[in-house]
Amino acid sequence: MGRPQCDTIMVAYDGGPNADRAIGYAAHYLSATTCHVVTAWETGMQQSARLSTYSGGMQPLLDTRFDSQVDAALLAEAEQTNARGVDLARQAGLTATGRMVEVTSTVWGTLVHAADDLDVDVLVIGTRGASGLKALLRSSVAERVLKHCHRPVLVVPAGCGAVEETAGQN
Repeated sequence: MGRPQCDTIMVAYDGGPNADRAIGYAAHYLSATTCHVVTAWETGMQQSARLSTYSGGMQPLLDTRFDSQVDAALLAEAEQTNARGVDLARQAGLTATGRMVEVTSTVWGTLVHAADDLDVDVLVIGTRGASGLKALLRSSVAERVLKHCHRPVLVVPAGCGAVEETAGQN
């Protein structure tokens, strides 16, 4: 039996090892005409607002204004991350294109919205594998995507080995 055929898949890519692994699993288990490697990025002000909620909603007492140079640097870093993901996807045999999406509310919501905009057949995402108190205090982006996306989602857990490591274990 061959791999399931999809027209379009989307891989949520943040540049971490779990996102790299998700690309490998997508290439190994799915056959798609197009793979969109999507990187969500936040402006400096959005990051400041999000981080302030982790401190109980207290705003820092120092100046939190951000200028366009900070945002340009953040976008450039995200674009480099995205380009790396596209390269990895192509090396894995996927016909990949890159896409940047700006986070205006939540990362998970931005990814779900991107999947809808791109009309993908499957959204692929890796997990960080948080456990214990950290997992209780903050649910993961992958968990929220899985709960709120109205499309099939392939979640690659942090505990999974690379595809090459699992190839002969059937």
